[in-house]
Amino acid sequence: MITDPIADLLTRIRNAYLARKETVIIPHSVSKIAILNVMKTRKFINDFKEQSNNKFKEILITLNQEKRDITLKRVSKPGQRIYVKNVDIKKINGGLGVLIISTPKGVISGEDAKKMKVGGELICEIY
Repeated sequence: MITDPIADLLTRIRNAYLARKETVIIPHSVSKIAILNVMKTRKFINDFKEQSNNKFKEILITLNQEKRDITLKRVSKPGQRIYVKNVDIKKINGGLGVLIISTPKGVISGEDAKKMKVGGELICEIY
């Protein structure tokens, strides 16, 4: 049993990049799909697709080979949740990185949350 599935997702992606893999398979979750959608729109991964094993659903992630030196940092953890207001959302690495925030409007990037003027739980930073 995994206590923090989002941290597991980030760790598997980080390890796959360091091992120079092209794809990585992770267990399926709706929250992981939402995070991967933001990562795909920001070009941190190339693509992902859901596939079914005999018993369980899985997600096959195709990594972006140009983003080898990626940093994935989990901010809000199960033991300590971190929330931000829309005025406190900052740029990451001079605008090259992205914050992923869980808002009432869904899981979106920090830039989109600032435009929509909504805050929420700060899930992770990617740069």
